[in-house]
Amino acid sequence: MTASQDLNARHPVSTLSRSVKSSPGTVCPALTDEHRRADHSRFVQRVRRRYEAELSTLPPGTPTRATMTDCLDTLRGRGLAMPAALRVLRQLVMERLVVLDCEQHAPLADVTGAVTTLAEIALDQACLLAFADLDALHGAPLVEDSGDATAPQRAQLWVIGMGKLGARELNVSSDIDLIYVYDHDGETAGNADGRHRISNHEYFAKAVKHIYSTVGDATEHGSVFRVDLALRPNGNSGPSVVSLAALEEYFLVQGREWERFAWLKSRVIAPAASIRDGSASAMRGPVLPFVFRRYLDYNVFDALRTLHRQIRDHAAKRAAGNPGRANDVKLSRGGIREIEFTVQLLQVVRGGQFPELRTRPTLDALNRLCKAGLMPRATADALAAAYEFLRKVEHRIQYLDDQQTHLMPTRDDDLAWIAATLGYPDVCAFLCELDSHRETVAGEFDTLLGGPQKGGCSGKGCTSRASGRSAVEDLQDALPQLPEAFAAKVAAWCEHPRVQALREDARLRLVRLVERTGAWLQDGRVTELAALRLADWIETLLRRESYLALLQERPSVHERLLRLLGAAKWPARYLQRHPGVIDELASRQLMDERFDAAQFEADLDERRASLARTGEDDEEALLNLLRRAHHAEVFRTLARDVEGVLSVEQVADDLSALADALLRVTTRWCWSRLKNRHRDEPAFAIIGYGKLGGKELGYGSDLDIVFVYEDAHENASEIYAAFVRKLINWLTVKTGEGDLYEIDTALRPNGNSGLLVTGFTSYENYQRGRGSNTAWTWEHQAMTRARCVLPAEGALATRFDAVREAVITAERDHAALAQEIRSMREKVRAAHPVRGGRFDVKHSAGGMVDAEFVVQYLVLAHSQAHPELRANVGNIALLLRAESAGLLPAGVGRAAADAYRELRHIQHQARLDEAPTQIDTQASTALAQAVQALWQHVLGQPAAA
Repeated sequence: MTASQDLNARHPVSTLSRSVKSSPGTVCPALTDEHRRADHSRFVQRVRRRYEAELSTLPPGTPTRATMTDCLDTLRGRGLAMPAALRVLRQLVMERLVVLDCEQHAPLADVTGAVTTLAEIALDQACLLAFADLDALHGAPLVEDSGDATAPQRAQLWVIGMGKLGARELNVSSDIDLIYVYDHDGETAGNADGRHRISNHEYFAKAVKHIYSTVGDATEHGSVFRVDLALRPNGNSGPSVVSLAALEEYFLVQGREWERFAWLKSRVIAPAASIRDGSASAMRGPVLPFVFRRYLDYNVFDALRTLHRQIRDHAAKRAAGNPGRANDVKLSRGGIREIEFTVQLLQVVRGGQFPELRTRPTLDALNRLCKAGLMPRATADALAAAYEFLRKVEHRIQYLDDQQTHLMPTRDDDLAWIAATLGYPDVCAFLCELDSHRETVAGEFDTLLGGPQKGGCSGKGCTSRASGRSAVEDLQDALPQLPEAFAAKVAAWCEHPRVQALREDARLRLVRLVERTGAWLQDGRVTELAALRLADWIETLLRRESYLALLQERPSVHERLLRLLGAAKWPARYLQRHPGVIDELASRQLMDERFDAAQFEADLDERRASLARTGEDDEEALLNLLRRAHHAEVFRTLARDVEGVLSVEQVADDLSALADALLRVTTRWCWSRLKNRHRDEPAFAIIGYGKLGGKELGYGSDLDIVFVYEDAHENASEIYAAFVRKLINWLTVKTGEGDLYEIDTALRPNGNSGLLVTGFTSYENYQRGRGSNTAWTWEHQAMTRARCVLPAEGALATRFDAVREAVITAERDHAALAQEIRSMREKVRAAHPVRGGRFDVKHSAGGMVDAEFVVQYLVLAHSQAHPELRANVGNIALLLRAESAGLLPAGVGRAAADAYRELRHIQHQARLDEAPTQIDTQASTALAQAVQALWQHVLGQPAAA
């Protein structure tokens, strides 16, 4: 049995290499240089015979736009009409690519780029020919009511390249998928005699036929490209050309999910003039929101699953009775199409919120998905390697006879040629590699799209429903298996208007989620409290069907969500406000990572740049982008917190680092959009106080901030005042995505009666007591926890550090300082009375505030003599340093530090569950005593009860 006979006698690719090597009589002889010659291609042989005299007209090397244009000019100079010259050019370019690819191992991008450029040149020339001929007959198509009767505006036709043409990935014997769109209705100007006016639609319909004749008709020189218009609105039953307004209406009313994948790679190919002058960018308006939805869109999973099933069914029918047709490197299992679907699905699902994923080329998209954390690097590399390999195999199949086929050849010499030109020693090694790549692709595709059962669920909630039953009936059938309280919630849904308003497929998803949750309740995997909170969460989001789809598609996300909801109330409330963050639970790295400020800022800048490239970077878009990124990071920290991955201190560190990063990014973006800015970077600093300054932020903490500047510009005060007002607005305004932070500027010089932003010299003088207007002691207490958030380093940061050190190390009367701090403590206590005989972890005697006031006293009183107290390292570390310095008796500082840590933990847990921060006095005795002992030793008298 020969290798090719065995290849075609076997079904799928998973057995190709194994069967070739194991079949009796199969021989895989070594391949030589003779097997690598381009002239094995029957197509190359024909071109060299037919166009021997023309081969030299294409300049040496990889065909480029310039060399192809030169060749076209030469062919035209030899007397060929443009359509014929384009066809001959195509033959010459393809012959050159076979040589470069098979004999010189040209990169895949060089081959696909050259074919794409050829298509762009051909379509541009075809447009120019069509417009010239039609203008002579009917006059130019004009825009209705263009506003200038003396110089009417010409209506534009755009040739939209879809698929591989749009992505600049065109293969060597491909047809081209086109859609024709014109921008404005109206009518033509008429010919020289003012007659033969027709509507713009008629004009452009004639242009489409003319373009097809130039590019697609088969002549003695063949065709330039076969043209397929099946992707246009309404397919083959729709008009050959549509207006931009009609296209937008089609997207809104009739556009189907699978069409979003088709339009993902769309690009205006011709005319070149419309690309140069920017008019073609009008296509972005309707296309971008159609392809990329505002919210995470898991509804597309079923749509793509259906489309893929149809493609496989079609391939199976073609292969019936002819096993060789099962070996299709594009459409069979593990083929090119499955790589493209894998990539496009993740792009469509996430591209609305993550604009950096909006790219057409498959290899570039794989890299971006990896950078975005949506695909492990090893997986992306494996799919990229498979894609390059399969595309090269596809090209060699097509080089043989210049046929648009993706089927492995049946002749042994053809198989040997393909293997040799790819650098393999024999056919068996090549087929083994083919097998390996396709198994990798099929495995990843099945993991992503193989259905919910692939996500770790088995049994109820992950199986298809029997036909002939309504979702409400299935919901009612599930009730007896549910705990009473959860069953009551679900029973109410049967009559709920929002449930009744759902499409049937969405109702079925709801049923499956209820059944799966019920099964997990029976198994003890989740709690009933979690199920009740899930029901409340779902009920508020029933109109957003994509969240039902997400949970159905991702059982692991469903289970992790239940654990999160069952742990505390605050996560449930946060998810109701920001449901889009739920997709973060699908991340494989969620529990293994910590917040990375540098990566966070880089991602935001890249996202902004992506919006700028498509003209979407208006102020509202940037505000929403910042908010989505903030909410996602808070939720990641929350998930790690609830799962016990992070300590309370680590949660505070990450939330504080997030605030710092957002202040830096918002400042940069806001300054860049300030109309009266006078320099590239503001000479400006943000001073953080309180929890921000001490890096102890919690969920929902506001930011205590002071703004200062150091700029000699004559209008500096007005410029920075306008800037700070804009910056505060960016941080606090509520948009459709929520807000970022509440900002408190009360600690600025002179408090709420002072200027919103202060010159640095004035700020320094105020803090250091120079002049009549000076800071109070309580402001110096606040300075112990202050830090320069922005800039983190540089001249202003250095100056602030010097001011802070000067303030906290100033000579002070210790007794007077202690009295002032005791007095301030009493004011705070009076403002936060504790009632009911319970212990408040923050405000009761022996609570957190007592420990914080003691630390502030120690820093202000002793940091001059003890430099180790000057650093802003937090209360716990400072208590330990004070004990080591001999300022506290042995054990007192450590006991108070441990008590403070435990009080923070209790407060943190209470806030997560939205519970009072008060505990039983008996449970708090030891903690309170440790802090009171600290207070007694340092401030000389016990804190009042």
